[in-house]
Amino acid sequence: MPLPVAPRRRVLAALAALTPALTAALTAALPTPGWAQAWLAKPVTIVVPFPAGGGTDAFARPLFATLTKNTGKQFIIDNKGGAGGTLGAGLASRAAPDGYTFFMGAVHHAIAPAVYPKLDYNLQADFVPVGLIASVPQVIVVNPQRVAANTLPELLEHLRKNPGKVNFGSAGNGTSHHLAGELFKLQTKTFITHIPYRGAGPALQDLAAGQVDLMFDGLGSSATHIKSGRIKALAVAADKPAPGFGQVPLAKDGGAPNYLVSTWYGLWAPKNTPKEIVAAMAAEMKKALASEELKALWTGLGAETPNLWGDDFGKFVGAETRRWGEVVRAAHIKLD
Repeated sequence: MPLPVAPRRRVLAALAALTPALTAALTAALPTPGWAQAWLAKPVTIVVPFPAGGGTDAFARPLFATLTKNTGKQFIIDNKGGAGGTLGAGLASRAAPDGYTFFMGAVHHAIAPAVYPKLDYNLQADFVPVGLIASVPQVIVVNPQRVAANTLPELLEHLRKNPGKVNFGSAGNGTSHHLAGELFKLQTKTFITHIPYRGAGPALQDLAAGQVDLMFDGLGSSATHIKSGRIKALAVAADKPAPGFGQVPLAKDGGAPNYLVSTWYGLWAPKNTPKEIVAAMAAEMKKALASEELKALWTGLGAETPNLWGDDFGKFVGAETRRWGEVVRAAHIKLD
């Protein structure tokens, strides 16, 4: 029930009489949405270190469009492709830590330290982990006009009869697409020729156009082409069916029992970004990811959103870095 006029006036007068120190203390205790409004004085740039059209873009654009809608402030995607995603990562690491530049990377960046001996940044030392945005299984996809295989066992038979004559496209040397292909080759004892591109988008375009034979791609970027029939999904590299793609068989059931690979996407801030801003960004991301619109879109891309934020996300990235380092060493991959 509303207060009568006189008591309400007394309450307002008491609030107005608060000392500046107490007012400041109460303001400091406000939740992160208040911080978000104070922080978003100008557009926020999200550095995506791959060309437009790849898996990172497929999640970055709807997520940050939702943040723009929710806050009324601009979140702008800046694609900086090159060097397997490491060029954009290096640029983001040197951005001012003022809360107006963030970096959206992927599993590629957990692989890069083992592949590139001369990186100009350190993912764990030069960035602050914000959170995991999405995780999708890798999918083995073929151009049906170039590869006459309808199942993974048929593909394996074709590869063993034609060693080196089949090729696979990737987002670039040292990316998760490349390493997923190398891991597949090691585990199935097959030989497939690697063709690196400057991002998953261009590689996927050439796969759909019939310029390459197959890809080991994140399901998020392949989903639209699979649904259109331009490419064919033979297997997902997961231990359970992918959300929205339950009809695609599991690799472990088709002749690759140990082939488990996921592509994940996460957000970092440059080191020394104020922790209040990092918390505000995480809060806005959680709100967006909980929306029915994004949950439906993520399912359509075969994605899940594990609950990994801050230090927990950082520990996950450390474990992934160690895991992929072992694959790189087994495949004898090293880039300049």
